[in-house]
Amino acid sequence: MLRSPKGARALRRTGAALIALFVICAAFGEARAAEEDAAAVQRGASVFAAAGCAECHTAKGGKPLAGGRALKTPFGTFYSPNITPDPATGIGKWSEVDLKRALREGIGPDGTHFFPVFPYPSFTFMTDADIHDLYAYLKSVPPVAEANRRHEIRFPFRLRILMLGWNRLFLKRGPFQPAATRSPAWNRGAYLVKALAHCGECHTPRKMFGQLDLDHALSGTSEGPEGGTVPNITPDKATGIGTWSEKDIAYLLENGQKPDGDDVQGGMRAVVDSSTSKMTPEDRAAIATYLKSLAPIQHQIGKPKAKE
Repeated sequence: MLRSPKGARALRRTGAALIALFVICAAFGEARAAEEDAAAVQRGASVFAAAGCAECHTAKGGKPLAGGRALKTPFGTFYSPNITPDPATGIGKWSEVDLKRALREGIGPDGTHFFPVFPYPSFTFMTDADIHDLYAYLKSVPPVAEANRRHEIRFPFRLRILMLGWNRLFLKRGPFQPAATRSPAWNRGAYLVKALAHCGECHTPRKMFGQLDLDHALSGTSEGPEGGTVPNITPDKATGIGTWSEKDIAYLLENGQKPDGDDVQGGMRAVVDSSTSKMTPEDRAAIATYLKSLAPIQHQIGKPKAKE
């Protein structure tokens, strides 16, 4: 069927308009995607700080996140890995699914079982949204070509096959489930303490095989990181923080100062500097709300005892 010149011109104009509209929509979609990616990276930076990743994955005097920090434990010395996006020595080839499996199950992309010195028993409770944002942030940091250092662990604990049994016995997989009867602030505090900030990994005693003694959670231990003593942060008035107000707790998390004017040192100083001081005031207040709600546990070094 023949078209008139006028009809052909109208058809060409319509086609050109459709192509222009398609180009505009594609450009808008790309801009929107870039904006969403940038927002994910920004949120991921907050997740990264709350999780304290920089402190463990940066050796003293080393390049940021290139690993190599020595972590001394009763089982031997572990060296943190490179988590920059270098494809050969870091996590540059990891997908978001790989990162989620590492955090939730303690298993690497090649099926390697991680040791729980990497606190995946806490990170397993991270939300999908936080894992997504953390992945976006980690992909944005500069890659560093730095080979990982081999762990120095006593036999038989260096056998990764043992982690199959350890996970079956002691790993409770997430994600975190909010308590319907609790306030949003309480649930946020519980999530930060139990999952993202993984406070229990240092402040909770451990049993024979390195699993957390959850019956005495957050009651302190004499076998903290690198052999240090870690205090009781349950609200026991005699041995914990029972005399502290929620504002006292939030202030320490922001500035590292205790109610008596003393300041924190060692590992907790590093936590404040690299993690809790970078949280929002609302998140620090939520942690305080959660900690003050716990049952007090009277701490005796090496023998925590529930208060009657």
